[in-house]
This record gives sequence, C-alpha cells and structure tokens, in this order.
Amino acid sequence: MKITEKDVRYVAALANLELTDAEVLRLAADMDSILTYVEKLNELDTSAVEPMAQVLYDAPEDVAMRADSERASFAQEKALSNAPESGAGHFKVSKVIER
Repeated sequence: MKITEKDVRYVAALANLELTDAEVLRLAADMDSILTYVEKLNELDTSAVEPMAQVLYDAPEDVAMRADSERASFAQEKALSNAPESGAGHFKVSKVIER
C-alpha cells in the first residue's frame, strides 16, 4: 500500500496536527515502510502457532486477567461531589481542542 502526502495530511488534520512539508514527506515514507512490513508479516503462515496472551514469559493465559465481577462503586452524587463543575450527571471540563 502506497502512502501519499495527501494521506499524511488527512491523518494530520484528523489529529489536529500541523506538519511542515518536510515532516509530511518523512512521515509518508515512514508510514509506507511500516505498512509494507505489516503486509510482509501478513504473508506468514501462523496456523500452527497457538494464540498467546503473554509473549514475554511463560505463564498461564489468565495470569494478567481477572474474572469480571460486579462490585460496589461510588454513587453518582458522591463521584461528582468534589467536581469543580458538573451538570446532567457528568463532569464538565474546559474545551481543550480548538478547530
């Protein structure tokens, strides 16, 4: 898959990033090489490889995961009681992204 400058500029706009022309060229090349490598990895036959939850050490698959269980939580009023601003049952925060 060939990544174009247009692709990089589109993704940058979605992320609200301002890039120089040099950065766009470098990122297009970098992203293209990453996707080329991923395409190469997709060609590997992994049908005989068992799925793993942890690749860094040999451990039971469930070692990093706990069973989901219902447990007590804060009441909404208590959770919002120390909030500087709240409304409609939610925390209110200042706008952080300008477009």
